[in-house]
Amino acid sequence: MAKQVSQKLKIVGWVAVGAVAGALTTVQLQAIARGSLTPLPLEELQQLAAVFGMVKTDYVEPVDEKKLISEAISGMVASLDPHSQYFDKKSFAEFREGTSGRFVGVGIEITMEDGLVKVVSPIEDSPAFRAGLKTGDLITKIDDTQVKGLSINEAVKLMRGEPRTKVLLSIFRKDENRTFPVTIMREEIKTQSVKSRVVEPGYAWVRVSQFQERTIEDFARKVEDIYKADPNLKGMVLDLRNDPGGLLDAAVALSAAFLPENVTVVSTNGQLEDSKQTFKSIPQHYLRRGGSDPIKRLTDSTKGVLKRVPLVVLVNEGSASASEIVAGALQDHKRATILGSQTFGKGSVQTVRPLGPDTGLKLTTARYYTPSGNSIQAKGIVPDVMVDETAEGNVFAALRTREADLQKHLNNGTEAARGTLTDAERAAEAQRDEAREAARKRLEEEAKRNPNQRLVPEFGTDKDFQLTQALNQLKGLPVLVSKTLTVRTEDKKEN
Repeated sequence: MAKQVSQKLKIVGWVAVGAVAGALTTVQLQAIARGSLTPLPLEELQQLAAVFGMVKTDYVEPVDEKKLISEAISGMVASLDPHSQYFDKKSFAEFREGTSGRFVGVGIEITMEDGLVKVVSPIEDSPAFRAGLKTGDLITKIDDTQVKGLSINEAVKLMRGEPRTKVLLSIFRKDENRTFPVTIMREEIKTQSVKSRVVEPGYAWVRVSQFQERTIEDFARKVEDIYKADPNLKGMVLDLRNDPGGLLDAAVALSAAFLPENVTVVSTNGQLEDSKQTFKSIPQHYLRRGGSDPIKRLTDSTKGVLKRVPLVVLVNEGSASASEIVAGALQDHKRATILGSQTFGKGSVQTVRPLGPDTGLKLTTARYYTPSGNSIQAKGIVPDVMVDETAEGNVFAALRTREADLQKHLNNGTEAARGTLTDAERAAEAQRDEAREAARKRLEEEAKRNPNQRLVPEFGTDKDFQLTQALNQLKGLPVLVSKTLTVRTEDKKEN
């Protein structure tokens, strides 16, 4: 159902996106070997070996031994929590591609319309951009395959490929009422996870859609452009809505751009000594892969604006992990007003450790804590100002899953989070289920009535209700605060 819902809402997908692993993951890419191993449970390991032998010899047909072992590892890791994962060769490559912000393809941001691929925008200086593709173009055919009937992910896979290979796209351009072929040479595309614009004189909007290796470099370039366009900024909106997270280093760096030097951004705690860390707003805590610091390269004027300009951070149920770290740090240090709805609540650290040249393990190793010591896990960041997603209310927010809704989710480590559900909590859970069903039915009805209409306004446009309220907050004008949103505490799990 979730896939159908997202397609009906026409959620934009990068041509990088197929099955990019770790979408809701804040990770540290490390290769650390445990110094010592605890004694192994020999009896249980003998049973595992016995089962493997029985399956190999007694199953109705021959089995692939390597696949059997891979699936056993996957099952063991998946039993821990929703974010721990074993990466086989294919998923490990996809994961690394997703966090790098690079992929091989034609370079377009897309959605679906009437069963066809619609170009939302070509990525600047990409092959598609140079070939003249425009916003609104419809792709009807990819090589010899008709697009009608394909899912967005299937279309993505057809357009991706090896560098310097060609793909033939059939384009229908509505305003010219013609269809024409375009042959495009695939190449490595560097995605931009940051968008920005001056929404009106004195006020800027900066959106971070994911925390990747290039995010801070993109951010620095965008804010320099904003300052050049309007040196007299009176306020800025940092938009982290539906930002699923990404790299911890990027989150610390973005926070450091707005905070005083050497203050705590986030801390972590887990079993390993390496998991007990405090990350501060200093370069050595976010330049872990070396290289120059994009924040330090900013002009003094731009750096000064970032440190002092009034700031509102927009968040919602889709803001997770790294975006929650940024929101929590800016909130605790009173650097920004957080506006929107309660965030996802993914406050756990995943460490990725290679197991070989092309496989790896993503394992939950710690919990995140905001500078004031609050756990993000299964609760998230509560906005200073609760605001609905549209003027009509939170139209489809009930359909969004939060960390507390995921099976086997980690609790936030406090005693209050343990135990069984009370009658009131069971009633609240039932009420959320009813709200989800009502929202699902409404979504289906709206999609039938308006098959080609975006049901929730695009972020950053003049129809973006929450952005309008954020600007009102910056200007000292009345803000239309939600009358229905309430704080959701961490759900207790049944024993």
